Amino acid sequence: MLRTASLALALFVFWLLLSGHYTVWLMTAGLAVSVLLALAGRRLGFADEEGHPVDRVIAGLTYWPWLAREIVKSSITVTKIILDPKLPISPRLFHTKVSARTPVGVATYANSITLTPGTITVAVDRENDRFLVHALTGAGAEDVEAGDMDRRVKRFEGRAE
Repeated sequence: MLRTASLALALFVFWLLLSGHYTVWLMTAGLAVSVLLALAGRRLGFADEEGHPVDRVIAGLTYWPWLAREIVKSSITVTKIILDPKLPISPRLFHTKVSARTPVGVATYANSITLTPGTITVAVDRENDRFLVHALTGAGAEDVEAGDMDRRVKRFEGRAE
């Protein structure tokens, strides 16, 4: 029930942000529609742990700022590479291990790799717990293979190292 209430609240806040109208009638209607959609989502199965992982919000408050820093650092690195007339790239395609066990953890890790400039998750192999990753440089590949992001996603999932 907490997940459904959280989904209703998230939908209502999203509606308020998009609407820009704050009359009593429209806010009441927005709240009613948000609650109905959350109940329908619960019944249809998208208000579950995978579709609305509200229990990961607290863990996300430590993971997302770290990811934002990594994105900025990688953006600067890729920008330097692009602006260098010699274009010092050494593309690599490699497999990396995945410690994440939940669908939310696997998706978070795969998307985090892709969001970080210079690396892309090409394929997910759940049977062998690995990703196929393309990196623009050897250093980018080494960063992924070092496993820091993997360990942080594992913590984000709620699993200790």
